[in-house]
Amino acid sequence: MRVERETGLTTAGFILVAICLGVVQFSIALAQITFGLAGILWLIVVLRERKPPEVPPFFVPLLVYAGLTLVSAAFSSNPRASFWDSRQLLLYLLVPVVARFARGDRAMKVIHVIIALGAAGAVVGIVQFAMFGYDNLNHRPVGALSHYMTYSGVLMLVTGAAVSRLLFHRGEWIWPAIAVPALLVALAATFARNAWVGVFVAVVCLLALRNWRLVIIAPIVAVMFFVLAPASIRQRATSMFDLNDPTNRDRRAMLKVGAGMIEDHPFFGVGPEMIQREYAQYRPPEAVNATNPHLHNVPVQIAAERGLPALLVWLWFVVIALRDLARQLRTGPAKPVAAAGLAAVIGMLAAGLFEYNFGDSEFLMLFLGLITLPFAAARAPAVLAGFDVPTPAPADVRASVG
Repeated sequence: MRVERETGLTTAGFILVAICLGVVQFSIALAQITFGLAGILWLIVVLRERKPPEVPPFFVPLLVYAGLTLVSAAFSSNPRASFWDSRQLLLYLLVPVVARFARGDRAMKVIHVIIALGAAGAVVGIVQFAMFGYDNLNHRPVGALSHYMTYSGVLMLVTGAAVSRLLFHRGEWIWPAIAVPALLVALAATFARNAWVGVFVAVVCLLALRNWRLVIIAPIVAVMFFVLAPASIRQRATSMFDLNDPTNRDRRAMLKVGAGMIEDHPFFGVGPEMIQREYAQYRPPEAVNATNPHLHNVPVQIAAERGLPALLVWLWFVVIALRDLARQLRTGPAKPVAAAGLAAVIGMLAAGLFEYNFGDSEFLMLFLGLITLPFAAARAPAVLAGFDVPTPAPADVRASVG
């Protein structure tokens, strides 16, 4: 088997990818700058190699989804605003960039960077909660980010990666064991119920995949957190089951708004960035807020904004990603990396029933990175001259990539 040797370009690309997926937890601007630089290096490498880039199978439906988004923008009542909002689709190019530059054991190194910087970000949130008055619904911890929902979503993804590292990686368990409690405490302090649900479901699935007897750990830890948490957090947790809670009532109203939009615009939706502009037309009398920027539900948001065909393609993307990540976890060369990707998808789906996390740029960048890293890990990595050639990935794993 021919094994490519490392070049300065691919090494630089790897460093930029690691920085990008690490610092996105602190600065979207710096993350996008490093992503842009990595993208330029990726294009140079692809042109030099003169062969099609290898990408995970889920990248195909992701591209189709991007295409349908642009069609939806063209049929929008305000195409200019919709096309401008669609610039976020450029972030999907993270997939081929990460797949090329984080091959082999480099994927695990990127996971380590994500967890280490995520734990540092968690400490920032804990300090904000404990010392600076970020301890109520009107003033929540944001870490180094701009919004508590973004912060909670990122914490959810990093927690899944840290738990995966703890459960599926042999040796060196002390530092992730320290990181996980910090991440959970910071996540609790955000009061973000959707992220609580997402991380709980993801961790339960990880425990079951590792050993079904371990599942009992999740509810025990959840009860301990509930008992030890401040009264404000306990009250927030119990509000999830209160049908009269204002946010719960408004989310039910948003589902009706989405249903009305889908009924009137089933094929192309109302268009990207048009939900808030069209909201008043569909708002039911029982709605709490006069308007909302999005519908706080990923499938409903996609169908209402971009149409039912886009939703079906997005579900195709999710199914392909879940299938191949599960395969990587069973037979792949880097099970902790595969588990982190699987936890990211499960967490996104569970939390996405109550929040439009797939439309958050910081969340999306980290999410796409985490679900791509397992496929990069399955590739036989390039090596430096003079180093031993690594054992190639099993044939069934290689077949699932590209």
